[in-house]
Amino acid sequence: MKANELQIVKFLKSPDVQFVIPIYQRNYDWTITECRELLKDIIQVADESRVSHFIGSIVFIHDGVYSTSNEVKELVIIDGQQRLTTINILIAALYRFAKENLPTQESERLYNMFLVNQYVQKEAYKLKLKQTDRNSIAFKAILLGNEKSITEYTNVKENYTFFRSEINADTFQVILEGLNRLIFVEISLERGKDDPQRIFESLNSTGLDLSQSDLIRNFILMDLPPADQDKIFESIWSPIEENAKDLSKRISLVSDFIRDYLTLKTKKIPNKNKVYQEFKMLFQDKDEADFYHELEEIKSFSFHYKKLVNPITVTDKQVRKELEYINRLEINVTYPFLLQVFEDVENGLIETSDLVAILKLIQSFSWRRFIVGLPTNALNKVFMTLYSEIDTEEYVTSIEKALMRKGGNSKFPTNEEVKLALKDKDLYNIQTKNRSYFFELLENYKNKEYVDTSNEAITIEHIFPRTPTEEWKQQLSREQFSEFKDKYLNTIANLTLSGNNGALSNRTFGEKKAMNSDGKEQGYIHSRLWLNSYLQKIDEWTIPHFEERFEIIYERFLKIWKLPDVVVFDGENDEEQNIFDAEKPRFKKLEYFIFDNNKIEEDAVAQMYFYVLRALFQKNYQVMVSGQDILKITRNEADFRDGKELDNGYYFESNIDSNSKFTILKKLLSLFEMEEELIIKYQTGPVNSGEPPRYTIRKKYWLQLLPLLQEINLFQNINASNDQWLSVGAGISGLQYTLTNTKSIARIELGIVTSSKEINKSYFRRLFSKKEMIEEALGQTIEWQELPESKMSRIKIELTDVDFFNENEWAKRNDYFLEMFQKFQAAFDPFVFELK
Repeated sequence: MKANELQIVKFLKSPDVQFVIPIYQRNYDWTITECRELLKDIIQVADESRVSHFIGSIVFIHDGVYSTSNEVKELVIIDGQQRLTTINILIAALYRFAKENLPTQESERLYNMFLVNQYVQKEAYKLKLKQTDRNSIAFKAILLGNEKSITEYTNVKENYTFFRSEINADTFQVILEGLNRLIFVEISLERGKDDPQRIFESLNSTGLDLSQSDLIRNFILMDLPPADQDKIFESIWSPIEENAKDLSKRISLVSDFIRDYLTLKTKKIPNKNKVYQEFKMLFQDKDEADFYHELEEIKSFSFHYKKLVNPITVTDKQVRKELEYINRLEINVTYPFLLQVFEDVENGLIETSDLVAILKLIQSFSWRRFIVGLPTNALNKVFMTLYSEIDTEEYVTSIEKALMRKGGNSKFPTNEEVKLALKDKDLYNIQTKNRSYFFELLENYKNKEYVDTSNEAITIEHIFPRTPTEEWKQQLSREQFSEFKDKYLNTIANLTLSGNNGALSNRTFGEKKAMNSDGKEQGYIHSRLWLNSYLQKIDEWTIPHFEERFEIIYERFLKIWKLPDVVVFDGENDEEQNIFDAEKPRFKKLEYFIFDNNKIEEDAVAQMYFYVLRALFQKNYQVMVSGQDILKITRNEADFRDGKELDNGYYFESNIDSNSKFTILKKLLSLFEMEEELIIKYQTGPVNSGEPPRYTIRKKYWLQLLPLLQEINLFQNINASNDQWLSVGAGISGLQYTLTNTKSIARIELGIVTSSKEINKSYFRRLFSKKEMIEEALGQTIEWQELPESKMSRIKIELTDVDFFNENEWAKRNDYFLEMFQKFQAAFDPFVFELK
């Protein structure tokens, strides 16, 4: 890296040089405000006869690292493009003024010295400033005097118009003189010796100039040659930017999308200001093929994200309606989970009807929790890891079971809990979005004719009014009047919908029911709304009627926001729980724990204890030191029987039982006001429940199979999981070999799962054209599944009639996998290689 102080005009006058603004750079964003400030500085430095004025730095990669031509030396600008572009626009404005008002030699000097490479042959290298397409078109139009042809809004044209308005016979020479006094620091980098990305990050370390998505885009594209930059930008990044956008608000959601994608992949939620750091950490060892495949997957998921944030783009009416409800309730924490669910739909793993059931389940779970008043922040952890609990053999049911297993503040409220809360809950003074959602679904359940409850003419009506008249007091006992006024006024059984709220007002119930002023049929008896159907049958409004109407509404509630009809077996009831709700840990092992949105796979309570203590100490050591009555910590290791270092020379006692560790953790979490931040999951073992513990058995099977597979190179770095399958790359991005276990089948398959349906079908057809040769090499027929309606395709062979839950039959599965996988791979590999 070389850094030099230099006049900007000398830099711009460099012969046969092209300043390349790479495609990964953010748009030219300077407005008239910044241009006015720059011009003020330029004129001031000239008027005050100061020697110089410093305008910052410009960082570029030099020595033709990215050069595609011998005619010019390309300097790829990685920082400072806003200043550089603006000064070029100013010089273009000076050139145009000179061309229209001064001798020809003055305009030609500006044009040939600063704006173009006068003697190069190829048109592509004529302009010294090479911008992205939109800005380039506007800049060329300005030089040609044809800026009026640019009809779309562009900062290049707007800023040129401003500069041109400020240049006249009095200011022309002053501005030129000021430009001669501008200095900057040029920082030139050389590939192989310097790390452009790291330098770029340090120059933007404040995080104020660039968004997280800007930094990610630069990380993806910066190291690539221009041709590859253009290809990746157009084929991958540009679609991501188009998809991750709120169409109604016209704002970019790329950073939010990448955050949700990382949450899905890493099982932890990145801080909003650290999305780029998490992305870089995940992909810092960028193997080209794997990284490209990952980018393709991110692009593929962005199409699902577009549906999540813009339900209007979804073609299926039922899915669109349910997504609109989820959007209205702002259950955005479900997005990481739903991204993978939508991908499974596209790959044909589940049907659209399953997707609708899942979207309704999410609403039931979330709305019931709202009714009973459970905290929304607990949902982060629920949906962060929910997909890992899916059993593909019973996809929807396994999600229902997973949610029903939640405890504490993460639980799925029961019917009894809902009934108790619903009767007394104020559902009038809640957020408008929640209130309209509730009444819309309640009113329209199984209605033949949809009622638009968002219509301004339809409002919420209090049956017992908010300001009751004397007649209400006369019609009700003192106790009933007080109950309505003080307890039930804003509850659902006292609320209804009306198109005549103003007319009904504070009238008595009898008047509200029968009102037909001027023949406009304002009363309940004339209403076609379901919420008024019970009111049409009664002649007074008393507490017993209130109770009866509540029961009717409650029964309807249970049909709309259903409690899953699943049985959670004894062996499954120790799923994720808040540590405050969990059983004592004695003689138990963990499967994992989640602390402060980070999922850690660890089986020892002691290791969780050490991890959380250190994390709390690093979060606020002063609070930790002040809590000596909870946990003694000192700088003297000899103060303890088995002292363990906490951090920074502080020690604590590690030799205590698991129950005591839990007690200390709970007290410390309360001290830090982080009671909701530690979730644990105990390991489960075989139980006498009538249903086998699938996850435990699956992992046990893979653990005994993997050592036998070590001779097959593909499996050497694969770990056992509790999934049905083990997958390994097939040597080309988007193709993978998979071993799968179901209850009675052992399967070997080649999955074709790139992010592009067109590519998948093309690969499948090319392989299918070699069907006879492949099957001959394998020695048996193969099942070829193109799956034309799905994104993926698969090719498989199977062994049937083997009971997975009978360990005595595992040897059959092992023999089949060991013998047939190698034959299967050998039969396909030559033709897979040809796909490259």
